[in-house]
Amino acid sequence: MKRFWKKLAEMLVTLLGVTFLTFCLSVLAPGDPAAMVLEAGDHIVSEELLAQTRHEMGLDQPFLVQYGRWLGGVAHGDLGLSYSAKKPVAEKLMEGSTGTFFLAAVTVCFMLIISLPLGIWSAVHRNWLPDYLVRVGSFIGVSMPNFWLGLILLYVFGLKLGLFPITSSSVTAKGVVLPALTLAIYQSAKYVRQVRTVILDELHQDYVVGARARGISERRILYLHILPNALLPLITLLGMSIGWLLGGVAVIEVVFSWPGIGNMAVHAITMRDYPLVEGFVLWIAIVYMVINALVDLSYAYLDPRLRRSIGKGGEA
Repeated sequence: MKRFWKKLAEMLVTLLGVTFLTFCLSVLAPGDPAAMVLEAGDHIVSEELLAQTRHEMGLDQPFLVQYGRWLGGVAHGDLGLSYSAKKPVAEKLMEGSTGTFFLAAVTVCFMLIISLPLGIWSAVHRNWLPDYLVRVGSFIGVSMPNFWLGLILLYVFGLKLGLFPITSSSVTAKGVVLPALTLAIYQSAKYVRQVRTVILDELHQDYVVGARARGISERRILYLHILPNALLPLITLLGMSIGWLLGGVAVIEVVFSWPGIGNMAVHAITMRDYPLVEGFVLWIAIVYMVINALVDLSYAYLDPRLRRSIGKGGEA
């Protein structure tokens, strides 16, 4: 219980620091949100109207007063009102998170389907032609900018072949394929090498040598003994990837016009929509912290040694 409260306190301090820094950067950024709102509404911007709008938006108050008011609203579940959309920030985040969650889920599925078999295949055929082909392919995949790969896939499969839509104004199964595949190829290029390294390390462990001496088949050793032990070091990478995806992959979402939270954040920054930007940063920080906590819990679940050490710590 003591460990839980310590972890919670660390998360709250981190959230406070991240939001304070973001608020500082928003104030220091060039441009006037009030003027952006008036210009977007086709108003004739006069000094009187600009001053009135700044007062209504609370921008004429000192920085600490603005931050304290926003922080008090967050404590009561109110993230403020979006300047550009004239909607609550929480509602806008929910709208964008639907597309981002769907994109992240499909990407992770594609990534596991690509990286796990190729990484295992490369490790089993170490220093053979299949291993060299996989390693060269993963090197090329890591080197390619993902937005460039996305444009290539969009041109070939969207424009030339017409198999998938070029833009996606709504969350659809057909529209998610190309952005998810783009992200999955980029991520898989890193995962293949990690899976290969972990499998190779496990192949030289004593329990593998003992299993072979007892006459257990290589396939059984691989799937029943090596893979479960190889999962633990890969969970951290998977957790980081999920956090990265749930934070909104802004570049890919913009390239494919995918209605996700990253695309929404880019628009918010362009419009100087500070409440929406603050809400987005808060969302990313919470997502990464939750994913990190889940990874720690999964470690304790998958590794009995950690469970015993935690149990002894709790008793102490």
